[in-house]
Amino acid sequence: MSINVLDHPFDAALILQKKRAIKRQLSAKEGLVPKKVAVLSGVTVGATKDLLEIFLLANGIKPEIHEGEYALFYEELVFDDGTLANFAPDIVYLHTSMRNIKVWPVPGDDADTVAKLAEAEAGRFITAAQAGLKLGCPVILNNFELPPYRVMGNREGSAAAGKVRFVRKLNELLADFADSTPNVYLNDLCYLQAQHGMDAFSDQTAWYAYKYPCALDKLPYLAQSVANIIKSLLGKNKKALALDLDNTLWGGVIGDDGPEGITFGLETPAGMAYMEFQQYLKELSAVGVLLNVNSKNEMVNAEAGFKRADSVLKKEDFICFKANWEPKSHNIVNMAKEINIFPDSFVFVDDNPAEREIVRQQVAGVAVPELGAPEDYIKSIDRSGYFEVTNLSADDQKRVAMYKQNAQRAEMQASFGDYSEYLRSLEMTGDFGAFDAPHAERITQLINKSNQFNLTTRRYTAAEVEGLIGDENYVTLYGRLVDKFGDNGIVSIVIGHVDGDVMDMDLWVMSCRVLKRDMEKAMFDCLCADAAAKGVKTIRGHYYPTAKNLLVKDFYATIGFEQTSVDEAGNKEYVYHIPADRAPQCSVMEVRRV
Repeated sequence: MSINVLDHPFDAALILQKKRAIKRQLSAKEGLVPKKVAVLSGVTVGATKDLLEIFLLANGIKPEIHEGEYALFYEELVFDDGTLANFAPDIVYLHTSMRNIKVWPVPGDDADTVAKLAEAEAGRFITAAQAGLKLGCPVILNNFELPPYRVMGNREGSAAAGKVRFVRKLNELLADFADSTPNVYLNDLCYLQAQHGMDAFSDQTAWYAYKYPCALDKLPYLAQSVANIIKSLLGKNKKALALDLDNTLWGGVIGDDGPEGITFGLETPAGMAYMEFQQYLKELSAVGVLLNVNSKNEMVNAEAGFKRADSVLKKEDFICFKANWEPKSHNIVNMAKEINIFPDSFVFVDDNPAEREIVRQQVAGVAVPELGAPEDYIKSIDRSGYFEVTNLSADDQKRVAMYKQNAQRAEMQASFGDYSEYLRSLEMTGDFGAFDAPHAERITQLINKSNQFNLTTRRYTAAEVEGLIGDENYVTLYGRLVDKFGDNGIVSIVIGHVDGDVMDMDLWVMSCRVLKRDMEKAMFDCLCADAAAKGVKTIRGHYYPTAKNLLVKDFYATIGFEQTSVDEAGNKEYVYHIPADRAPQCSVMEVRRV
C-alpha cells in the first residue's frame, strides 16, 4: 500500500479500507517521535482516532492515544479521577460537535437572553479546555458546524434566537477564547463543513447510526485537520517551497513566448488564476514560508517574467533562484544546503507530472502535491496543511528577510582572508537572558523546530516552557543575535537541570541560520556564569544521535568538554568542570545580559 494515498485529495474509501496496512507501513519508519494524545469524546471517537494515528505517523509522530468514554469529555476533564493525570498527555483533543450543544434558544428569546445562554453554553466547553490545560499540555478544541436544518429558513441567520446565528455566536466566543489563551488551539469544524458542503459533510445517517460528527468519507479530512495542528505544534511543518515557473507561476513557456507572451494578469480566466496563485504564495512568505525558484530555464528568461508590472511576485521575493538545466532534484538538494535546512523541509510545486515523480523518487521526504488546472493550484497546497500556523511570532514574519541577510553575510565573508576578522566585521551583539513570559512563545517554537543543532532532541510544550520560568532548579538561557545586517531574533536556547553542584544539560538548540558565528561560545560563556552563580561546579552534557543532528555529534568536545562514555547506539556523555578563573571563549561580539 502506497502512503501516497494520504496525499490530498483523499480517496477516503481506500484509506478507511486499508487503514491497518497504512498504519503498519508508516509505523516502520525510522525516527518517529513518540507522543501521548488524549482524545476526549463528545461524539464517537472510533474511526477518527484510527485515522488521526495514521496522519500523525505520516508526519513523523508515533502517537499513544487515550480514548475517552463516549460523550464524557466534560466529566473526564473537569472531574479527572486520576486517569488523565496518570496518562500524562502531550496533547488533549476535545472531539466535540454541534450535537453536544445542550441548551438552545427558543423562538421569542430576546437578544440579552440569548447572549447569556451563549455565554453559559460556550462556558462548558471553555471550562473543559481549561481543565485540560491543567494537565500541562496544549488543548485542541473543535468549534461547531452549522445545524443541518433551519426551522425559520433564512431568518435563522438573523433572528436573535435563530439556531444558525446562535452557533455563529458560540463559534465567536470559542475563537476569542482560543485567541486569548496560550496553548489552546481551535480546530475549525465549521470551515470543514463549508469546504465539503453541508449535505455531504453533515450526513444525518452517520449521526443516527454511528454518532459520528460528519459523513464517514469526511472523517479523514477531520483527522488530517487535527493532525495538522499537532504536527505544527511539534515543529513538523514544511519550511520552504521550490517552485517551477512555466505553466506553474504563469501560463506558457517564457523562453518561447517572451515575458509579454506568458499568460498572466486580469485579462483572461487563466491569467487571473496564475495571479491569485502568486498572491497566495506572497501571503505564505509573509508568515515565514521560504519561496524558491526551481526551473529548467535560462536565467535571463526566468528573471524577465518577474519584471512584468503585473507580476505579484518579484525576484527579490525568493531566497534561492535556480533557473538552469540541472535535474530539479539536484537543485532542491543544493537549495537545502544553501539555506541550511533539510531537503525534506521542501514542498515541490511543478505542473509536469514527470518532474514531480522524479523528485518523489530522488529526494526523500519532499512533499510533492498533485496539480491539476491552474485554478486548483492554491487548493492543492492549502488543503494539504503543509504550513499550518499555530503560533505566529515576530521572527516568523521576518524569516524571509533573515535568510536574505544571511546571503549578504556569505557574500561579505568571501572578501575576508581571516575568519575571525570577518566575524568582528559583522558588529555582532548578543542579548542573553533567562526564560521569561514575553519570549516564551518564540522559545517554545525554536525548541520544537530545531533538528540539526539539537543535542538531546527533546521537545517542550508551551506549558512546560512556562513552568521553567523562575524555577530555581533550572538554569535557562535564551540568546538573541543582532548584527549590522539585521536582527536574527532569538536563535539559541539552553535548559540545564541543577542538582547540588552538578548541572545536566537537558537541552541545547540553535538555529542553523547562525552556525559558525560563535554564538554557541557566547551562550556557553553565559551558561557557565549562570550555573556558577547557583553553585554548579560540574556540567554534564548529553548527545543522543538522530538522522538529523549528526552536525553536533562532537560539539561538546569543541568547547572543552571531556567525553566520558559512548554506547553502541552512539549516545555520548560528557563532563565539564567550570574553572574558577574561566576566561570567555567568545571574543567576536558584544555580550549583553538582559
